[in-house]
Order: sequence, then C-alpha cells, then structure tokens
Amino acid sequence: MRTRRISTATAFAVLFSSVVLVGGAASPAAADSSRILPAASVGDIVTDGLHQRVFVSDPASGKVVATDYSGKVVATFAALPGVRGLELSPDSTTLYAAVPGADAIVAIDTATLKESARYDIGADTRPTHPALAGGKLWFGYGGDGGGGGNIGSLDLSGEEPVVTLDQAPDPNRLWNSAPLLASTPGAPTTLAAGTQDQSSSRIAVYDVASGTATQTALQSTGSSYLQDLALTPDGQQIVVASSSPYHHQVFRTSDLAAGKSYPSTAYPNAVEIAPNGTVAAGVDGWYDPDVYIFPKGAAKAVRTYDFPNTGMHSGSDTLVPAALSWAPDGSRLFAVTVNSQNVRSLRVLTNTNKSVTSLKVNAPAKATRAKKLTVSGKVTATVAFPAGSKVTVVRTDIESPKGKSLGTKPLNANGTFSFTDTPPAGGKVTYRVTYAASATHTASTGTDAVTVSRAATSLKLDRNKSLHAYNKNVTFTATLGKTHKNRVVELWADPFGADKPKKLVKKGKVNSKGKLSVKVNLKRDTTVTAVFAGDGRYAPKTVKSTAYAKVKVSLKLSKHYRTAKIGKTSYAYYNKKKNPDFTTTMTYYKGRAQRLSLQLNYQGKWYDTGQAYFPLGTKGKSVVMLEGPHDVGYKMRVRASYINGSSGDSVNSTTHSDWKYFIFTK
Repeated sequence: MRTRRISTATAFAVLFSSVVLVGGAASPAAADSSRILPAASVGDIVTDGLHQRVFVSDPASGKVVATDYSGKVVATFAALPGVRGLELSPDSTTLYAAVPGADAIVAIDTATLKESARYDIGADTRPTHPALAGGKLWFGYGGDGGGGGNIGSLDLSGEEPVVTLDQAPDPNRLWNSAPLLASTPGAPTTLAAGTQDQSSSRIAVYDVASGTATQTALQSTGSSYLQDLALTPDGQQIVVASSSPYHHQVFRTSDLAAGKSYPSTAYPNAVEIAPNGTVAAGVDGWYDPDVYIFPKGAAKAVRTYDFPNTGMHSGSDTLVPAALSWAPDGSRLFAVTVNSQNVRSLRVLTNTNKSVTSLKVNAPAKATRAKKLTVSGKVTATVAFPAGSKVTVVRTDIESPKGKSLGTKPLNANGTFSFTDTPPAGGKVTYRVTYAASATHTASTGTDAVTVSRAATSLKLDRNKSLHAYNKNVTFTATLGKTHKNRVVELWADPFGADKPKKLVKKGKVNSKGKLSVKVNLKRDTTVTAVFAGDGRYAPKTVKSTAYAKVKVSLKLSKHYRTAKIGKTSYAYYNKKKNPDFTTTMTYYKGRAQRLSLQLNYQGKWYDTGQAYFPLGTKGKSVVMLEGPHDVGYKMRVRASYINGSSGDSVNSTTHSDWKYFIFTK
C-alpha cells in the first residue's frame, strides 16, 4: 500500500465524477404487409389465383420475379431483356411476357415455374404489352427503334404459332410508340388501346371477333401522359390513369364518350379493376393517399391506402406506374412501391372492400364515485352504417382490472352513440368502446378515461432523520389508516448511491393496528418508502422516511517507541527524528477519501494545525506519514473522518474516528 506524506501545514482534496451516456432508436411503421422486391424497375404485375403467385416484370434487369401471396420470392426468370407487359391465360396455366429486347413473347409454365416456349415476333418489332382477346394474344409493338407503333397478334390455336403484324394500320401514325393494350374476359372480343409517353393521349377500341382488329371508336382523352388503362369486367367502360387531369377518367367503350370519373387526386398512374367491378385507382403521391378503392359505380372511395415512408425524403413511398393487381377473388390487392433509395417493395393490401372506421370516445375528465356519468362518442367511416349497428362497451377500473362488460349500445345512423354509467370504484376508470368488423366496415376501438374521486387515508412511517451506526439493523414501521378493501402496504428501501437500486423489502397486509414493519440493514444513508396502492374508495398514498448511517472508521498510530498516559489520556511517544505513520481503515466506496485533522495543545487548549484529504485504497485503507522536523514537548492529536459531500461522495453521514494522541521527545 502506498504511503502518503504530509507536513503539519499542508491540506488538499481532489474530487471528480464521470458521466454515462444512454441512447435509443425507433423503428419505422409498416403497411398491411410488405416485402422488399428484388427489382431495379417494374414494367407490369399480374396475379395467378390458381397457384397464388404474383409475377412482376423488371425491364431494367431483364427478368420476371415470381412471389407467393406474402411477397416471398419463389422463382426468377432471367435472360428476358427489357421484359415489360405480362398476361395470364384464362386457365392460369401460362404467363405470357413481352420481351422487346428479344423481339419475342415468352411463355412461362405457372405450375413448374419454367419457361415453356418463346415466340419470335419479328426483327425490330419490340413487343411490349400483351392482351388476350378473341382467342388470340394481341400485343403492342414498334416505335422504340422500330418505327411507328402498331398492334399485332399471336395465334396459338393451330399446330404452329401464327404472328400477324400491322393489325392497326394508320396513315396518320395514330400510335407513335407501341400502344398499351387491355382486355377483359367479360367482353372477349373487345380490345382497348392507348398511347403512352405523349402530352396529348388518345385511346381506341377494336373489335377482334373476326381475327383482325377493327377499330370501332377513337378519342382524345384530353389528358397527358397516359400511365395505365383497364376495361370494366363487362367491357362497357374504360378507366384511364394519366398524369393529368387529377382524377381517373372513365369512357364508354361503344363510342368513347366521357363518363363520370373516379375522384382520386393529383398524378394518377395506375388502375386495376377486380372481377366484381371494384376499381383500384392509384396515384403518384408523396403526401396523399396512394390507392383509392371504389366499389362498382361508386362516386366515393370506400377506403384509401397511404403507404409509409421507408426512404430518406419527407414524403411517403410512392406507387410505381401501372403496378396494381387484384387477386382474382378480390381478397387482396397487390401493389409495388418505390422509396427515395430506389428500393421497391411488394405490398399486400387487405380488407379492400371495407370502409375504414375510426372511433372516438368522450368521457368527462373527472367524476364522483357512485354517481351517474355520461359517455358519448362517434364511429366515422366513408360508408353509412347498416341499420341496427352496435358498439360494445367494457369498463376497466381498480376493482375490475381485466374489464367488466357493460353490454352493447346502439349506434345511430350518423355513427354517434351515448350511454350512462355509475362507476362503483374510484381512481382511473377507462371506457373501451369497440365497433366490430362487418361485411362493409373494418373494426375499430376507442378509449377514454375518467378520474373518479376517492377519499384520502393516512399513512405514516417512523425513523425519519434518525442517525445510526454503520451496519445496524433498524426497524421501520408503517401505519395505515382506514381503507375499503386493500390493506396491503409496500416497503421499499433505497440506499444512497447510484450503484444500489431501490428494492422492495416487504409487501404485506398490515396487522389489526394497521402496522407493517421491516428490518433494514443500514450501511448507507437510506430512504425507506411506504406505499399504499389505493383501492376502489381510497386514494393511493406514499410517505418517505430517510435514516442516516455512519461509516465504519478507525485510526492506528505506528512507529512510536512507547505508550504512556499523561493525566488520564494515553499518548504515543515518538523520537523527534521518527516520522509517525497514521493508518486509517474506513468503509470503502469508489472515489472516497478520508480527512486527517491535526491539532496541537497550547496552554491547555487544542488548536487546529491542518487538515488534508487522502484517497482510500480498494480495501478501505489509507497510510499517511507525518514528516518532520518535529518540535518536542508539544501534545498533539490526530483524527480520521468521513465528511459527507467532501470525502468524494454523499452516501453516508459524517463520521469521525476517536482522537489519537501523540508527543515528540528528544
């Protein structure tokens, strides 16, 4: 152990502390369900209901990605340069992919997930958008490197495939690029087409019953930059998504007269119509809902979807153009989104046919126990509620922590509700109101809490400000007054110092006199807390008592040549050429220092000659040498002390050792 040195005129102390930094992070929210899609771009998306597969083309990577309904990748088809449009056969056994980079249409077996055929369309045709109608596979082609756009067909009904090009000849170059095609099983001989990448969009309708495309209607949409189009299941209407105007346009197929549009919002970029006529209208919107769901013929969306932000910009992820696809049974809608980091995700949207509800509950902020109060609220939705709709109510309080059913309450036609209740227990009373899911609405729940009055009780705890020797067992007693049902008190002990956590030292029912006691071993100043949690009629109560504990400290003198009394006091005798050692033993605490105090007796009175602080070793010892020169004949004394707040910490109460007396001789 290191021996420290002082002179009788020197004193010093050094204190320092450390800082601990704590950090945390939050995670972003997610949509209905989502998985990252390994694609650098998206050309088209179709859904195979028979095998529950989703197929997405990736023109930039020249591949088609196949996933299951959860978005998990099950297969990838490569070597498809520039692959864009996809079409599924009526029996869901074959997926047709237009591959402009290979001037081909590729067939993929949906059962084996392998390429089954490749049909050469012709040099520099660059087919893009396939659509089945009239027993043939029709496709837009040309334009990009191949001259003006046109429509062709692929007949697979015979022993050999037959490709027929130039099915929509037009001397005025109607199609500047390969047109976007659409068809529907409900109108098997109708083919719709539209221009893309033009500031002024046009659409056309063809009758393909004869095996050739006969144009029956042509119209300028008055929109710019067509992104997507779809036929209604009966083939009576075409729904168009263009960058502008800011709604989804509708045209009658027979003559392309404009009909009532679907009110979405700015920058429409996708449309997909389910077999039951439900329209999914998508937009490119950072700060608006991304997908609007309209039941057949509805003028108002039954629900919307707003994708979360998984990127770095302030707006949310956006819908990829033409990247919507219904499951054939309408149970879910698949969508591909992209974020600011160019990461694409396949999102699975459910409950598409249900109006999303939200429920708000309004209860008074305060109430009196055992007196009637009124709770009201409202369930809101975009679709009216069926007659006879109800909400269920559960009350939770201190006596019913798991909740007590208050039954059902009627829902008014405007979605409002109201009921009265008489809370039997005080404290926080929560009313939980739930609207159950129906065929037309999603479920929702709302809560509101009331602070219900409770009487006050008395709670006392003894030993406050008491001082005790180190390591003493001290009994603390709590006394609880009148309560309703709860007679349990908790006693917690919290020793001073961050390294000693607060602990529950006793929990139990008070005795017939309302008392509960516990013994606490005091090695540090300690705050004892008595806690009554309250019950249905009496409020919680907490009281504290702080008891103080000394340290254990002793001081030993060494190197003296004898011990003798002067009067009634024992002195250690030192030769003036000898330097005494003072050894302090004290309860250890990290960073703790002991204070040595020297005094000299002059003419019968003791005078301070110096004080100094010295750090303790890890075993609680400190050795200090008193260096000379030493004057002879003077009575001296020394004392070791722990000083709360000055010895490096504040976890104990100030404690002094006994004075040790010594004298120097010749």
